[in-house]
Amino acid sequence: MNSEIPPAGAFAVDTRTGRIGQVMGREGPYVQMRPPGGGREWDVPPDAIRAARVIEELRARVTDLNRQSRLP
Repeated sequence: MNSEIPPAGAFAVDTRTGRIGQVMGREGPYVQMRPPGGGREWDVPPDAIRAARVIEELRARVTDLNRQSRLP
């Protein structure tokens, strides 16, 4: 069980699916995450989240920057 939940704004991994996202906050018993570059949030149980590794965070940041560069 994971006792350390990354803070809001940090990138983390949903260990159930391997999906990376940005921690948006907590809602009830769940941690809410949003995909890099935006999109629909999803709920993750606190015991199914871990901090992103450096390479995972870099990929997520590049995805986010690429999305921002395409905005009008």
